[in-house]
Amino acid sequence: MRASAIVAAACGWAALCAQTLTVDPARAMDDEVVSIRAAGLAPGERVAIRAELTDGAGRRWASQAEFVADPEGAVDAAKQAPAAGSYKDVSAMGLVWSMMPSERSVALYQPPGNLGAQRIDFQLQRKGQTAATASLEQLALAEGVRTVRVEEEGLRGVLFVPSGVASAGPAGPAAHPGVLLVGGSNGGLPSRPAAWLASHGFVALALAYFRYQDLPPRLEAIPLEYFGRALEWMARRPEIGGGNLAVSGTSRGGELALQLGSMFPRIRAVVAYVPANVRYPACCGFTSVPYAWTWQGRPLAFLPVRAAGRAGLEMRAEIAVENTRGPILAISGEDDHLWHSAAMADAVIARLKRHHFEYDAENLKYPHAGHSAGRPGIEPAWHGHPTHPLSGRPMDLGGTPRGDAESSLDSMPKVLAFLSRSLK
Repeated sequence: MRASAIVAAACGWAALCAQTLTVDPARAMDDEVVSIRAAGLAPGERVAIRAELTDGAGRRWASQAEFVADPEGAVDAAKQAPAAGSYKDVSAMGLVWSMMPSERSVALYQPPGNLGAQRIDFQLQRKGQTAATASLEQLALAEGVRTVRVEEEGLRGVLFVPSGVASAGPAGPAAHPGVLLVGGSNGGLPSRPAAWLASHGFVALALAYFRYQDLPPRLEAIPLEYFGRALEWMARRPEIGGGNLAVSGTSRGGELALQLGSMFPRIRAVVAYVPANVRYPACCGFTSVPYAWTWQGRPLAFLPVRAAGRAGLEMRAEIAVENTRGPILAISGEDDHLWHSAAMADAVIARLKRHHFEYDAENLKYPHAGHSAGRPGIEPAWHGHPTHPLSGRPMDLGGTPRGDAESSLDSMPKVLAFLSRSLK
């Protein structure tokens, strides 16, 4: 007798098969694709799998997808497209990224505070009844990663050190390459991307430069010498081997990462998420001066928001990315509604080609991703119009949940491989 016939006989006639729902592994990093499978069903049976979580702000999120069991009486989310539900087409983690908030007032998923774990509960439902349950614990920080609070030389940040990396003595075989992480116009500490990189073997400094502790409250007149001090501090750390340093930033932080790469020879690679190719003004809301960045006490030329297309102003504000001493990787969304990150990242690549840039340079463009393109981690990707914490204005980030999720799934291994190659 065929296996499917045996399953049908046992489950359909004698009711001997217990339905199971498994998530494997049940504890995983938040960028890891897990297996979500159901078994013990009748061949061709239609069932639903529901996923639920409570985010870091205490808000409930949920998704549901209906599947038709295969001839073996099984469902595998990595191989089967839903017959109906919160997402379409095959996606192993579709039940996670397609989640929606239960309250209309929620505009954005909030991860757990202090890099805590996220618990996701799954239910297998047959005819409206729960037949089996499973759960997934997503980790933002790998086991053994330690943190060092940085409050010296005027710097404010947290250093994330991978497991097994030396903490004292001269840099040796245990030392790893280092990455400087800078945030965007929200300010604060870019802890999550730093934790992600440290979980994959990079010593990562999450550096705040405004809206944090005693630092400036707004993105205005930020002296770039501050980041030079951070790079020198990193180069002296025993955990970082040979002074191999990269910089990574998102949005205004992507603009900043490109600017720093063009200025500081210690930087050997740049990763710029949804960046600008020009320097933009101070941000956001009321600012006492119009410029964002200074060097040697003087403001750097910037492109006023309403002056786009004026060639003279754009030329003066354009970042001299060709001076960078290593490869450049941009990640951008072609459906970015906050600013045209894909076009600006293309402009970066075009400028590099004009100047016969000797290193590799690439713009990973994602057609249905918005301003959240490439964000590390697998989490609910839906968003409304979140309010900017400084200006108080709603933001249209663009992108679709699937487009943003797929940009993350595709770009995460590429970013890690890029940094490994560049800093080996």
